[in-house]
Amino acid sequence: MKLEQTKITPYLNTKVSVLNRIEPFFQAPFHSHPELELVYVKESFGKRIIGNSVMPFEPGDMVFLGSDIPHVWLNDEKYYQGIEELKANSIVVYFNKDIFGSAFYELQETQKINELFVQAGKGISIIGKTNKQIAKKLEKLVAKKDFEVIVGLFEILSMLSDSQDKIYINDEIYSLMQKDSKTDRISEVFQYVNKNFKRNISLEEIAAVANMTPTSFCRMFKLKTKKNFMDYLHEIRISNACKLLLETDKSMSEIAYECGYKTASNFNKLFKKCKAITPTEFKNNAKN
Repeated sequence: MKLEQTKITPYLNTKVSVLNRIEPFFQAPFHSHPELELVYVKESFGKRIIGNSVMPFEPGDMVFLGSDIPHVWLNDEKYYQGIEELKANSIVVYFNKDIFGSAFYELQETQKINELFVQAGKGISIIGKTNKQIAKKLEKLVAKKDFEVIVGLFEILSMLSDSQDKIYINDEIYSLMQKDSKTDRISEVFQYVNKNFKRNISLEEIAAVANMTPTSFCRMFKLKTKKNFMDYLHEIRISNACKLLLETDKSMSEIAYECGYKTASNFNKLFKKCKAITPTEFKNNAKN
């Protein structure tokens, strides 16, 4: 997956856009743009890549991104199977920093917002009480028009600049000069695993997907995800097994096979290691 550099403003013909997106899955490619972006995920789950960070996302996830940070939301493999009830639902706000004018950022009263825009270069995860408050404002902002959109956006930015409910997604402010191919490679790996987790994936095979030697791939993957590749592969398989346990009446052997395990005993062992309970206990707990 190659990074696409684009501009949102000319495409949408406005310097401030508030979009309520409902799609079968998130369709935007791995990309960056000069506009700042606020994303609130209302429905769907998977992995998101922002700069050099790879993290899971789920309903309620909210992030604020500065200019030119590469990013992509990759839905769980299940979303690509054409299941009608599954939707990727989000509210996204795009805006140019210059909508307030250069003099705005020179005011003493706006230094907090100016600093917020600078720190957004790391990517900001919005949590806690602030997350819930901004979510409500975004729901209302979707229905606003004209200057009311600017006022609503300013209220959100003011709230965010004063809040402590923020986690920086990257350790450093991202710049285009820091961009390399490693983030592209990790994106390719995630997509490959999502499509092929049902069969055996060797270390040599997945390293070839990233166009790296096995040793270099292991080092890169551990650096980016804080876990080794086989642990990640088991997480994906067990996650899909949980869905099958909840949504079907298939036997343990059938589920094990569909999730890439050759024997039910190996499946049970790895499931318990990941979830701290057996598959049978997991299913019984869900029923109760």
